[in-house]
Amino acid sequence: MKTMLKGLGVCAAVVAAMGFAVSAQAQTTLRLGTVLAPSDPMGQGLDKFKKDVEAATKGAVKVDVFHASQLGDTTEMLDQARSGANVGTVTDVARLSSFVPSLAIMSAPFLFDNYEQADKFALSKDYLGWGDELKDKASLVMLASNWYQGPRHALTQKPVASPADLAGVRMRTIGAPIWIETIRAMGAEPTPMPFGEVYSALQLGTLDGAEAQPTAITGAKLHEVIKNVTKTGHIQLVTALVIGAETWGSISAENQKIVRDLAVENGRYASKLTIELGEKSMEQVAAAGVKISDVDLAPFKAAVKPVYAKLNLEKEAAIVNKVLGR
Repeated sequence: MKTMLKGLGVCAAVVAAMGFAVSAQAQTTLRLGTVLAPSDPMGQGLDKFKKDVEAATKGAVKVDVFHASQLGDTTEMLDQARSGANVGTVTDVARLSSFVPSLAIMSAPFLFDNYEQADKFALSKDYLGWGDELKDKASLVMLASNWYQGPRHALTQKPVASPADLAGVRMRTIGAPIWIETIRAMGAEPTPMPFGEVYSALQLGTLDGAEAQPTAITGAKLHEVIKNVTKTGHIQLVTALVIGAETWGSISAENQKIVRDLAVENGRYASKLTIELGEKSMEQVAAAGVKISDVDLAPFKAAVKPVYAKLNLEKEAAIVNKVLGR
């Protein structure tokens, strides 16, 4: 009898342990970081994404958001995610092109005229197929690629009216080939560095210029250390919400769909904020005494045309044009 009771006790303990394990596995926490300020549209979008995901999954998926480079630079966060760490981030897709070269097209110069075009392409069969490749080749999962951060403009100390005016200008850019070659083709000297270091580099003269979207200019207070903003809009910065495949695999199929759908939905929410707050940011920049100039884009567009052939992106550009019906 004692042996029987002892056996039942062991079974109960095993069942309890199994129940605890299932419960522990059922709840996943996503740790999402960004290099941008909490007030930035991307930061606000992530905060809303957190609330929506936790509510829709009834707490089975929790989201912790870390702003202003708390988890490191974007490249560092991607490296952490690839190594299996529970880290995700909002990243320009060009950073992922070292794994799937075709993804660089999302950051190609003067390709998308507005956010609506980029949003449409981000949900196309071709683009989503490249996203599947990313998971296989880099252990990264793109939840949504429609998080719009705005048009990138040239930030300089001297006025810029043509590519010739950028000759010799050390301009901070993102350290991916499509960005580097675009800035070089525009006439400047591309200088990759973490975004968090740009303010001090401009202040000390290590950099002569940078390129950034309106909300990032004010978010990082770059208008305090530059004199001119030239509205080139050379790249529409459309970014992706990315997490590691290992973390993604810990979420049930049902909740994966919820998370993906909400990533797209909140991408649109954040993008709408980008457009609305971008105008206010430019007003703030002008009020600080920075000269904001429109410019003839034809010389810049002509200057960057060779970038597509140089990086073998002509096929991808044709796919974009087909999806957009032009």
